Amino acid sequence: MDAAERERYSRQILFPGIGERGQEALLQSHAAIVGCGALGTFHAAALARAGCGRITIIDRDYVEPANLHRQWLFEEEDAVQALPKAAAAERRLRRINSTIQVRGVVADLTASNIAELLSGADLILDGTDNFDARYLINDFAVSRGIPWIYGAAVGSYGLTMPVIPGRTACLRCVYPEPPAGAQPTCETAGVIGAIVSAVASWQVADAMRILCGHAAAVRARITTMDVWGGPIRQIDAPERDPDCPTCGRREFPYLEELARPAATLCGRNAVQIHERARPMDLGELKARLDPLGEVRANEFALRFVLAPYEMTIFADGRAIIKGTSDTAVARGLYAKYVG
Repeated sequence: MDAAERERYSRQILFPGIGERGQEALLQSHAAIVGCGALGTFHAAALARAGCGRITIIDRDYVEPANLHRQWLFEEEDAVQALPKAAAAERRLRRINSTIQVRGVVADLTASNIAELLSGADLILDGTDNFDARYLINDFAVSRGIPWIYGAAVGSYGLTMPVIPGRTACLRCVYPEPPAGAQPTCETAGVIGAIVSAVASWQVADAMRILCGHAAAVRARITTMDVWGGPIRQIDAPERDPDCPTCGRREFPYLEELARPAATLCGRNAVQIHERARPMDLGELKARLDPLGEVRANEFALRFVLAPYEMTIFADGRAIIKGTSDTAVARGLYAKYVG
């Protein structure tokens, strides 16, 4: 650590829980953040300011005006340009701390790319919004022995839990199956910025303990909070289940689901299409679609509006089609206009 770094992080170094040795460890660490929405943007900003030496951000979505009240790295112009969240976050973080390495990956995390994107990470932070993604992270993290921090927030309520493979219960010990029935989402139940910042702060605190070399100090507990009308509660997480499919029997089915062709996006009246695995020429696609409707494009994605539908096509061929939750309709639109 040079003199400039020592000055920059001096107030953290003074904190006994970190000290100079912990700051050195943090500067050498690599954190991966999956999902760059309300939780993920806070994770990324906090770790970048704290001096996490390398940050990888993975997100499949783009910035919209409805994100701006709670997603901490984005500005109005990002929404106007419909920038991918990972790209916009990378740009902003480079301005916040130019001395660290930041990589924004515009992609949907899948079984086929998770090893490439997350290998080498010392820790994974959960900024996702669905259990399929969390079970995928859980399978990968447990199989590789990588700590990860689960978190979720909706309305004014949220919760978080650290998973340290080999020591604590994993996600499937606590949730053997996804919650049954329709669940509230930010789109259906709303959300306030205070709860996402509270949950994300708790996740980052556990992450920093681990990255600074104090993983043993992280307690296996589930923290729940309601910042509007309820208390903060902590309960001990259950013991590891010896019959847990993931950390007990070491079965990792989510790492084997290589094909994810189409999926509805919860609460969004939208479908994600992920059928092409080759790069696309967005300029050429824009030229083809210009005569047919409203088209806006940048280096990361193209947005095509043909009422009542709106298609956002990314450079890897993935698309988010708004205006329908019918995967057959979405697939037909993709085939018709993208090919």
